Amino acid sequence: MTDLNAVKDKYIAQIGEALDLKALDDIRVTALGKKGEISMMMRGLGQMSPEEKKIMGPALNGLKNDIAALIDARKTSLEDAALDAALASEVMDMSLPVGRTSGTLHPVQQVMEEMAVIFSDMGFAVAEGPDIEDDFHNFTALNFPPGHPARDMHDTFFMVPTRGEEGAERPTGTEKSPDGEKKVLRTHTSPVQIRTMINQKPPIRIIAPGRTYRCDSDQTHTPMFHQVEGLVIDKDIHMGHLKGCLMDFVSAFFETDVDVQFRPHHFPFTEPSAEMDVRYERDGASIKIGSGEKWMEILGCGMVHPNVLRNCGIDPNEYQGFAFGMGVDRLAMLKYGMPDLRDMFAADTRWLSHYGFNPLLQASLVSGLS
Repeated sequence: MTDLNAVKDKYIAQIGEALDLKALDDIRVTALGKKGEISMMMRGLGQMSPEEKKIMGPALNGLKNDIAALIDARKTSLEDAALDAALASEVMDMSLPVGRTSGTLHPVQQVMEEMAVIFSDMGFAVAEGPDIEDDFHNFTALNFPPGHPARDMHDTFFMVPTRGEEGAERPTGTEKSPDGEKKVLRTHTSPVQIRTMINQKPPIRIIAPGRTYRCDSDQTHTPMFHQVEGLVIDKDIHMGHLKGCLMDFVSAFFETDVDVQFRPHHFPFTEPSAEMDVRYERDGASIKIGSGEKWMEILGCGMVHPNVLRNCGIDPNEYQGFAFGMGVDRLAMLKYGMPDLRDMFAADTRWLSHYGFNPLLQASLVSGLS
């Protein structure tokens, strides 16, 4: 039988000579690994007589425990030595200047926060909904008639089922529409208004910011863009409330007195409907909002159509309200002088560094929005 004292002395010497953690782990595997020397010796106990087992069993267990304890002690010693060496070599020069934070807040996020600050001061809450919608919430409930151009494939991204209509998998987080319509990428955030009116009793006062999708791409349009829509439902709401709300908003957002005008328009979901223009002038390549003789349309609005209220289970004889919607990306371009909408989604770090905002400075009506 192997001399256990000789085996122990051998590994004691090897452990003491190990200069790093890798060398120490190699010794552990050689001695105590699945096919290590001491492990194989312990497997041999099954071939011994009962008298030999009584002697060798405790002896081998003691050897195994002693070697394991020595390895753990040496490991602790090597780790302490490595830490001391790192502390001695990795010094910090406290006289060096503090590094500048390179990350910035995207202008779209900045503008959405500014809008949230302004409207929350007016008593609006923020509501959200899924990007993937059904025909009922995106069109039917909003009084879009069959055959409306917005329902055409060239205007809307329709979701194509991967299996047959009945067996098609539906996106997580969206429920089946009442009539089993196809899913679409929402073309506006108006479905959030529908969901709110269905699930919440008046009075209602919300804004619905989020991503929207349409088949369009040029200097001022992208297939994916951002909107903020607003909805107010209560008793005795009229067009004067709508005008006052939006006039206060544009003056607060552009941080200057802004002249506005409302022109009659048509939207399926509001009646009467209007577009709001702001006074502006060009100064070279830049646009100044609030001065000049020209007018620019920046948002659509109107009184909620009675059919929309009925579709959501609200009695139009008792309640009425107004709604509005505006493009976040376009307002960001107007306020901060960005000439091309597509640059917002190009992920160019130079553009983000130039137009980005300090993420530590929060928008405030008191200290300034930007």
